[in-house]
Amino acid sequence: MRCVIARFPFDLFKNEVEDSMKGIKPEPVTGDAVVISRRVYPVKQVGEVITRQDRRDFSSAEVVRALSKLGFTCRTAETAPAPAAAAARTPLETASALLGTPAVAAPAPAAPAPGPAQGSDSL
Repeated sequence: MRCVIARFPFDLFKNEVEDSMKGIKPEPVTGDAVVISRRVYPVKQVGEVITRQDRRDFSSAEVVRALSKLGFTCRTAETAPAPAAAAARTPLETASALLGTPAVAAPAPAAPAPGPAQGSDSL
């Protein structure tokens, strides 16, 4: 299929994109992403590999448009899972989630109730 990325025409085919991404380790996804052969890649990384251009030369929207026309599953930054949600947990919550039990904080020790002094004998 003929696609235009960064003002240059490319003839892209799904199997050629899959072959070109074989053996390439996916970078951490921080924005738009695409699923290729059960691996999730940032679209800028895929665009750089298939066009052999610098990532600054094209937008992620151009690559998403081209890859979705080829039949790949693309995720926009809004639908991508947020890695910050796991970082917002406290260490107790993280450990509890890993163990599969609900996080229960230890109750604070109770302060003695104000009242007459204890242990004093009245004469």
